[in-house]
Amino acid sequence: MIDDKPANFLSLFASSSTLICCALPALFVAAGAGATFASLVSALPFLIVLSQYKLYITAFALVMIGIAGFANYKTYRAPCPADPELGRACMQTRRRSRLVYYFSVALFAFATIFTYIIPEVI
Repeated sequence: MIDDKPANFLSLFASSSTLICCALPALFVAAGAGATFASLVSALPFLIVLSQYKLYITAFALVMIGIAGFANYKTYRAPCPADPELGRACMQTRRRSRLVYYFSVALFAFATIFTYIIPEVI
């Protein structure tokens, strides 16, 4: 049986890294806060290194979201324990896991839009 909780948290981490490396610079520049971003880069110089590998980070995040989606799909219809309390805990954990997955998908979509689409339009 596939456990979807680790896959969901890994996809959340991957989509968050996409947001930090790639969408944050585009968001600051699009908002006209380029000077603020320049001071942020001087305080956190690793952002430059991360943005150099944004394609790899985005691809990794997409793969992790795909794995988490597959794990969610496989565990969604799996039976929960017959014990009422354990069954309730099982369903609650599934709901939370699904919310974490949907949040990571939304985060990834937001970061991808601000990384690849918005800079082309502006």
